[in-house]
Amino acid sequence: MHHFARGAACAIAVCLFPVAYAQTTAAPTVAPSSPPSYGAPITLEQARKVMDAAEAEARKNNWNVAIAIVDSGAQLVMLHKLDDTQHASIDIAHGKATSAVNYRRPTKSLEDAVAGGGAGLRLLAIRGTYPLEGGTPIVVAGKIVGGIGVSGVTSAQDAQVGRAGMDALK
Repeated sequence: MHHFARGAACAIAVCLFPVAYAQTTAAPTVAPSSPPSYGAPITLEQARKVMDAAEAEARKNNWNVAIAIVDSGAQLVMLHKLDDTQHASIDIAHGKATSAVNYRRPTKSLEDAVAGGGAGLRLLAIRGTYPLEGGTPIVVAGKIVGGIGVSGVTSAQDAQVGRAGMDALK
């Protein structure tokens, strides 16, 4: 058993070394554009417009999804789960919407940061962060009024549903 434990420890050290090394290497820096500021919370009427358009996009494509809309304080305003959507999508959609508001950017940027490795992996340690495409801030008159999160199909399809919802406010 002693031999197995030593072998396992070596295997763990070998597996962890690349992660530790990647975290110490500097990633190229790009000056990010300034994200929009927070505004007044989305109204129920606005949330209904966003939800109706997002639902229509999902139904048009026969996608069973959960759609969550949060306000500018990341508090849930509306949640719809289309029939036969997997249960896990409820929490994921809410998490994507909340992450989009809390980080003031689409969750696709968080997904890209994690996929890039290195310092981007830090996002995985932050409780409540959903680095998965499909969450987007809802911006009205240059201010974040809320966020929409969608889950149930591929991340790109989730984002497509979310964009259709946001387009209803333009």
